[in-house]
Amino acid sequence: MAISNKVKSLLKLKGKNNAGLAGHLGISTQALSNKLYRDSFSAADLIKAAEFLNVELAFIVDERQRVTLDITDIDGKEGGKL
Repeated sequence: MAISNKVKSLLKLKGKNNAGLAGHLGISTQALSNKLYRDSFSAADLIKAAEFLNVELAFIVDERQRVTLDITDIDGKEGGKL
């Protein structure tokens, strides 16, 4: 499943809409529509989307190991670098 389809599904599951996500990303709804159409989300976009949707974005190695990405991993936020 494409990233865009997953983002759309999460929006629906969480009862949120494109306008809200666009606002959280600091872009227009048209720019978000373009990202969804082109399936062109950056890592920073996905981190911000996860924050907006109140979900965790993580690489799961196994049952005990995971690497979670959050807003502090975006350059300029609390010294984090992505």
